Amino acid sequence: MFGRSRGRPGASGGLGRLLPLLLLLLGGAAGRIHRLVLTGEKRADIHLNTFGFYANGSLEVNVSRLHLGLGSAKQDKPWVGFSLSRTRIREALSYPGKESHNCTLEQTGAESRILFLIDVKQNKVQVRKLGEQKKLQIYSGLLPEVQNGGSDPKPADDSKDQAAPSKGTEGQPEAPGKAPDAANPQKKTEGEAKQPDSSHRGEDLVLDLGNVNDSYNFSFHVVIGSEAEGLYNLNFHNCHNRAPANQMPYDITVMIREKNPDGYLSAAEIPLIKLYLVMSACFLAAATVWVYFLCQHKFSVFKIHWLMAALAYTKALSLLFHSINYYFINTEGHPIESLAVMYFVTHLLKGALLFITIALIGTGWAFIKYILSDKEKKLFVIVIPLQVLANVAYIIIESSEEGSSDYASWKQILFLVDLLCCGAILFPVVWSIRHLQEASSTDGKAATNLAKLKLFRHYYVMVVCYIYFSRVIAILLKFTVPFQWQWLYELLVEVSTLVFFILTGYKFRPASNNPYLQLPQEEEEEEEELQMNQVITEAGVHEGLSKLKKSRAAREAV
Repeated sequence: MFGRSRGRPGASGGLGRLLPLLLLLLGGAAGRIHRLVLTGEKRADIHLNTFGFYANGSLEVNVSRLHLGLGSAKQDKPWVGFSLSRTRIREALSYPGKESHNCTLEQTGAESRILFLIDVKQNKVQVRKLGEQKKLQIYSGLLPEVQNGGSDPKPADDSKDQAAPSKGTEGQPEAPGKAPDAANPQKKTEGEAKQPDSSHRGEDLVLDLGNVNDSYNFSFHVVIGSEAEGLYNLNFHNCHNRAPANQMPYDITVMIREKNPDGYLSAAEIPLIKLYLVMSACFLAAATVWVYFLCQHKFSVFKIHWLMAALAYTKALSLLFHSINYYFINTEGHPIESLAVMYFVTHLLKGALLFITIALIGTGWAFIKYILSDKEKKLFVIVIPLQVLANVAYIIIESSEEGSSDYASWKQILFLVDLLCCGAILFPVVWSIRHLQEASSTDGKAATNLAKLKLFRHYYVMVVCYIYFSRVIAILLKFTVPFQWQWLYELLVEVSTLVFFILTGYKFRPASNNPYLQLPQEEEEEEEELQMNQVITEAGVHEGLSKLKKSRAAREAV
C-alpha cells in the first residue's frame, strides 16, 4: 500500500499545479512592508497588523485611497479612523476580529491608545491620545527613505507636509529638522531630553487630509521611545457599519511599514533566524547519524526506516529555508520568491511525511505486518488530504495580509484541521493496543504479545506528549511570556519535535538487540523448536515400530 501511494502518477502533477499557486500567493505579500487593498469592504473593524517594537522602532502608515459611502461622508461624527494600541499579554488571547457593540473611536478610559479620527468635512485627521503615553512621537508624512525609495508613492496632496511635524495644542510646532532625525535613532535619543514632548497626555494633534474626487489620503509615522517598547495593534474602524442593517461598502488602500533598529522583523521574530539555523543543523546531524546506523544494520532495515530518514532530512531543509527566508525579510523587508517557494514546498512535504510516518509506525506496518487493513487504509485516505489542506491554509496565512477578509477564516481552518490530524494519528496506535490485548488473552503467545503491547503503549504516550507540548504548552507559553520572549514558543516546538524524532528512532531502531525487532525472530525460533520436537518424536515412534516388526519376523522364522 505504501509503495503504491509513493509512486502514484498524480503526485508530480499535483506538485506542478501547486507551484503556480505559491507564486501567485507570494506575489500579493511583501514581507514586513504591507500593502492592503480592500474593495467593497463592509467590516466595521479590521485588524491590520501586530508588531513588537524595540526602542527607536518606527511605524509608517500611508493611506493612498479611502473612498467612503455617501452615508458615511455625510455623518457629523468622525466615526472612521485608525487605532494604535499597546497589547497586553492577557488581551492577546482574545480573537482580533471580535467586534463589540461600542465604537472603538468613541471609547475613553485609562487604556493606552492613540486614535486617528478622519474628519472628511473639514479635511483633517485628528490625533487623540488616551491613557498614558511614554515617549511616543507622531509625525505627519513618511520617513525620508520611504519617500525617496519606498515601495509606495507618497500622496500628491502631502507633498508640502511629508517632512512637516504635526501641530499640537501647545502652539509650538516641532523643529523642522525633527522628522529627519527620526530616521536616525541615536540623534533622536540624545535630543529627547531637550525637545518638548509632543506626546503629552491630552494633546490633540492634527494631520492634513487630502481629497481627490472623494478619495481621501494621508500619511503619518510613529517613532517608539525607550519607554514605549511593546507589542502594538493597528486597527481600522468604520463605526457606521457596526449596525448590520446600515452597512455601506467602502474602499481602502493602505501601506504599512514597520521597522526595528536592527531590521524589519518584529521583536519576537529577530532570534528566529539563528534558532531555525541551529535547529536545522541538529536535524541534519540526527538524520546523518540515522542513515549511518541504517547502513550498519542492512539486514534489519525496513522501508519505513528510510521513510524516517527522509522525514528528518526534509525537516532540516525546511528549517534552513525558513531561516534564510527570515534573513531576507529582516534585511530587505520582503522575502525572495524562489527561496520562499522552496520553504513552502519543503514545509508541505515535511507535514505530510510526519503524519504518514507516525500513523504507519502506529499500525506496525513493515515491522510486524506488510498489509494494512481496510480500516487503516481509510484512515490514510482521510489524513493525507487533511494534511494537504492544513499546509495550504498555512501557506495562505503566511502569504496574506492580516487585514484581508479571508485571513481569519483560513486561520480557523488551519487550527481545526491540525487538531483533527493530531487526533487521527492516535487511532492506529489505539487499534494496535486493543488488538494486542485481545491476542494476549486468546492465543498461546502471551509473553510475545505483552512485549509488543508494552512498546505500543510507550509509543502512544510519546505521541500524546509530543502533541501536548507542541500544540498546547507551546501556545500557552506564547501568551504568557513578554513580547520579546515569544520566540520561546518556536523553540519549544522545535525541541519537542527533535526529542520526539530521537526517541522514535531509538524505540524502532534496526538492531539485533532491539526488543521490538526481536519479536518475529522469537516467534520463528519457537516454531522451529516445535518442528524439531515433532520430528524427533516422530522419528522415535517410527524407530520403535521398526524394531517391533523386526523382532516379530524373527520369532515367526523360528
